[in-house]
Amino acid sequence: MKVNFQSTYTIVLITEKDRWNSYIKKSFIYDFYHTWYYNSLDKSGEPFLFIHEIDSAFVAIPLIKRAIDKSEYFDCTSVYGYSGPISNMPFRSLTKDLIEGFKEAFLNFMRSENIVSVFSRLHPIINQEILLECLGGIYNNGKTVVVDLTLPIEEQRHRYRKAIRQKVNQLRRRGYVVREATTDEEVSSFVKIYNENMVKVNASSYYFFDDEYFFRLLRADDFESKLILAYYNDEITSGGLVTLSNNIMQFHLAATSNNYLKEGPMKLLFDEACLIGRNLGMEFLHLGGGVGGKEDSLYNFKTGFSDVHLNFTTWRFIANLSVYNSLVEQRSKEKPLGTRFPLYRS
Repeated sequence: MKVNFQSTYTIVLITEKDRWNSYIKKSFIYDFYHTWYYNSLDKSGEPFLFIHEIDSAFVAIPLIKRAIDKSEYFDCTSVYGYSGPISNMPFRSLTKDLIEGFKEAFLNFMRSENIVSVFSRLHPIINQEILLECLGGIYNNGKTVVVDLTLPIEEQRHRYRKAIRQKVNQLRRRGYVVREATTDEEVSSFVKIYNENMVKVNASSYYFFDDEYFFRLLRADDFESKLILAYYNDEITSGGLVTLSNNIMQFHLAATSNNYLKEGPMKLLFDEACLIGRNLGMEFLHLGGGVGGKEDSLYNFKTGFSDVHLNFTTWRFIANLSVYNSLVEQRSKEKPLGTRFPLYRS
């Protein structure tokens, strides 16, 4: 696997927990999406960590290797959420040698492993495009919303849309309260609400999760997570699973009971999440964007909490164009193609 000093690479498998996390912990900035534990939850293929190092500097990217049906080829994708590469240096400080070495090493890796294409959602808070531009295939997928928790609380709330500030105060006056889930029954009740929401919006199976998925996230030892619930008269009205890693708080999965959609308890939940994040020393609360990155009603709702909007990009790289086109042609004969990358899986 060693072509020359500039193009050497290391593959850390999901069976190597301590080795995987040793690189994550040394990174300048990372999120829970990069951890061994979160990647171990993915069952769509074989999770691995690709690493390129020069001296004491490294860049790494977690990916999932998947077999392509009826072929000898593979492709790679990222876990659900915002992943992409990490480094033990700020991306703006990466040397030309490290970037070029990563490019050569990754191309060699894909050739040796018969990998046709790579897809990864990138992290809006980490400047990963600086590294991946050397390979190309970066696409703008819309915007996400982040709340700056370093601002004084009064200034942060002043940036809320006026109607949201009024609604948050109204919900509190009416007796809505937010607290952290402490029992398995609360978790199961929220999972039911979440999956009912997914049915309501006709989501694909990719967005459905069972009780065990949530329990495993809440028991993770690589990062901290909490399930926070908005109650009214002892009934769960909405909830959200938040993660805390480094200085980043993510609103990972959230849902509102169909019985309380008109009441809008999620507004109070977001406000309370900001308070939790502040108390735990977080700098960012990342709310995410619209469905599929679109500037839809969900995105518009989130922009009511902050005027800080970040670019959400994806990396879509074709390593073997002739094989890729052949797979797409074969797929098109079986059923109509969609629009998602790679097309032979859409």
